[in-house]
Amino acid sequence: MESKAPRRPLLVSFSGMDGSGKSTQIENLLAALHRRGLKTRQLAFWDDVVVGVRYREGFVHHVYKSERGIGAPGKPVNRRDKNVRGWHLTLARYFLYLLDALDLCRIVARERRRRDIVTVDLVVFDRYIYDELANLNLKNPLSRLFVRCVHRFAPRPDLAYLLDADPAAAYARKPEYPVEFMVQCRQAYLDLAAQLGTMTAIPAMPLAETKKAVVAAAEELLATLNESSSDTASRRLSAA
Repeated sequence: MESKAPRRPLLVSFSGMDGSGKSTQIENLLAALHRRGLKTRQLAFWDDVVVGVRYREGFVHHVYKSERGIGAPGKPVNRRDKNVRGWHLTLARYFLYLLDALDLCRIVARERRRRDIVTVDLVVFDRYIYDELANLNLKNPLSRLFVRCVHRFAPRPDLAYLLDADPAAAYARKPEYPVEFMVQCRQAYLDLAAQLGTMTAIPAMPLAETKKAVVAAAEELLATLNESSSDTASRRLSAA
C-alpha cells in the first residue's frame, strides 16, 4: 500500500448488520494505513452525523421499551427500534433519514475543508447512511425511490464496504435482535448493494481472510488513485 494519497481526504465507509465485525475491520484497516504513514480520522455515523440522537434513543426506550446497552455473548439485549415496523414508522424514517443525509453532506464538506496541522488522508465512517436505508422495506416502490433520491445527493464514499455475515454467527457475537430479523436484515443489505451498485461487498469468511480482503480493497483504491495522479503529472509535464 503506497503512503502517497490524494490531497483531499478519501471517504471510506463500513456498513453491515450488527455483529458483522465492522469495529474489528475498521481497527485492522486503520492500523494498516497508519503503518504506511497515512493519517486518518474516524467518525461514527450514529454519534457524529445522526440528527437528534438523544431524543431518538429516548423515544424508542420509552415508547417501545427497548433495552439499553449493547448485547454481548452471554448478555443479550432486547432491542426494539429498527426491527419495529409500521407504515407510520416508515414515513417517520423517510423524514429522519433525509435529515441525516443532509447532515452527512455538511459533515463530509466540513471534513474536506479542514486544514489541520496534520493533514488527514482518509476519513473512515463506522456505519453510513446506507445502514439506515437498509432498514427500509426495499420491496416497496416508494422506499426504492427514496433510496435512489438519497443516493443521488448524499456524499458517495470512495470505498464503501459492505461486510456480509452469517446471521446466526452475527447474533452470537452481538445478541440484540432475533435471528429471524437478522436474516431479513442481511437480505436487505444485499438488496441495497444490488440497487446502488457502488458498494464493495466482503463475503462472510474467516476473520483472517476478511481482514486481508478489506485491506486489499483499500490497497487497490490507493494504487489506482496514485496511478491517476502520476498520469496527470506526466501529462502536465508533456504539455509544458
